[in-house]
Amino acid sequence: MNNNRKSHNRGQKRQDTRSHRAKNEPKSRLKIDIFGMHAVAQAWVNPKRHIHALYITDKAMDGFDEALKTALDLGLKRPDPTMIEKTALDQSLSQGSVHQGIGLTCQALEETDIGDIIRMEATKDPGERSVLIMLDQVTDPHNVGAIIRSASAFGAGGMIMQSKHAPELRGVLAKTACGGVEHLPVAYETNLNRSIETFQEAGYFVIGLCEHTEESVSKLSEYPKLVLVLGAEGDGLRRMIREHCDLLVRLPTAPPIASLNVSNAAAVALFAALA
Repeated sequence: MNNNRKSHNRGQKRQDTRSHRAKNEPKSRLKIDIFGMHAVAQAWVNPKRHIHALYITDKAMDGFDEALKTALDLGLKRPDPTMIEKTALDQSLSQGSVHQGIGLTCQALEETDIGDIIRMEATKDPGERSVLIMLDQVTDPHNVGAIIRSASAFGAGGMIMQSKHAPELRGVLAKTACGGVEHLPVAYETNLNRSIETFQEAGYFVIGLCEHTEESVSKLSEYPKLVLVLGAEGDGLRRMIREHCDLLVRLPTAPPIASLNVSNAAAVALFAALA
């Protein structure tokens, strides 16, 4: 049996999810907010995500069947997939984007603030720890996306970023986060010092990651309510942020490589705090 016939047989089994899909190739540059199989699949089944269009190649459709079925089972209102050629996505995204043959046009998730995060964390069962991440001027979308992925994987309760220069939760960031943006509440705040004070007033212990201190990340597991603060690569935490922290800790690194990429450092610190 040739590949075309196999594809036809598989298509019969997917009739309920593909019966109304569009066949017309878009003639203009596509507006793609989220791309990549995992990122799109998680957005597709997220009831809080409003989706306007799904652009997908025939090859990618095979890997997207489960998300299509899940959305149907959940009764989510979703647009019919628009079948396109890979080149349409290549031309609509920046050079080198690994879109895996799939992209979404969608609305941003509803905005969250630190008050929302504190209230959500307060609903946890007694004895369950609450660990949050705060990023001080970490602006690279690859790093932020990787941190969101780690935070989601380890069970952090939310992330806070300074609104100035912070990347949006879309595009390369969402692709790197591998679906994590659908699960981790992210708050954009103007003044991180004031945010730290708000968390402290709510009973959180705020710990900054800094290589110029003697305290170890092993102390992170001691605090039931913790905000872990990480700074930009090179500059690290700003002085006022360091002074607002209750404690500074370091990773157990050693020469000749005395520091890690901020996303790797976040993963190690989250493991120390939550494992």
